Amino acid sequence: MYISTFGAIALGMIAVDAFRDTSPFFFYSTSEVLAPFPEIASAASLSKQIKPELAKCLSDTYVIISQPGVSAADYSSQFSAPHLRNAMSGDDKQVRSSFTVTDVLGTLDSSALMDTVKERCGAAVLSVDASTGSFDVIDDMKPRVIRLDFPALPAGPRRANQLSDNDAFLASMLNTLPSSNYTVLYTTSSVSADHQPLMTESRVYEMENTFSPSLHMDLKRDLSMGKRASGDNITLVDGPLFERYQFFTPGIFMGLLIGLLLLVILYVGISGLSSLQVSYAAFDKENGPAAQKKQQQ
Repeated sequence: MYISTFGAIALGMIAVDAFRDTSPFFFYSTSEVLAPFPEIASAASLSKQIKPELAKCLSDTYVIISQPGVSAADYSSQFSAPHLRNAMSGDDKQVRSSFTVTDVLGTLDSSALMDTVKERCGAAVLSVDASTGSFDVIDDMKPRVIRLDFPALPAGPRRANQLSDNDAFLASMLNTLPSSNYTVLYTTSSVSADHQPLMTESRVYEMENTFSPSLHMDLKRDLSMGKRASGDNITLVDGPLFERYQFFTPGIFMGLLIGLLLLVILYVGISGLSSLQVSYAAFDKENGPAAQKKQQQ
């Protein structure tokens, strides 16, 4: 039983290490594409599945995007890539088919995909560098394949903002296309050591100061009292006696308060008993006519 348990843990660790070097792939088109894509695939097998669909030349424009240094966690926020999210979720009514491969092992060769469209569809090639922040406007209806290269995302708080800017750049370029018949292939590469996702960054949590200065003084005093010098000697903190020791604690205060309350109750009880008075005549015998009649009867 222990051997099977350890074997399952080892397989789980191997699976985690395998998915650590994966990256997502997004595909959406205004044409009807019926080929199903798996959620997990290698770059080589995924390329074999995509090329037959590209060879059909269903779209006028093919946009092949390369985004290095990302993971699926970068796209988990709804604000990271809103245009891409709308296209993949079906909110964009122009998009008729969309597929997502969450984990692609390896890097998908975007150049090979571009060559397939170029050879099979006779499309012209246009390269766009998103780092320049500009692109040439297309004013003809010729088949075209556009290669859009995004720079690697920076590490730190600006990572999500850069991803959102890239998404806005893609949306602007798609809006300037002369034809609404297009296909987008969004390829990514895994996160390198220099570009970790934002959600995995370590954060230092600082606790607010909710303790009083006197309590801080007591804690510091206890720590300093706990340090012992060589041998059995104890090093004491210099200062007056009332700064080194605490003589009046909350426990002592509550004990004194309850003791005072009990003393008050005891005093009231003793005072009530002592206030009882009985006349001495109550203990004398009756000598009047009424007493003589009772004796005769």
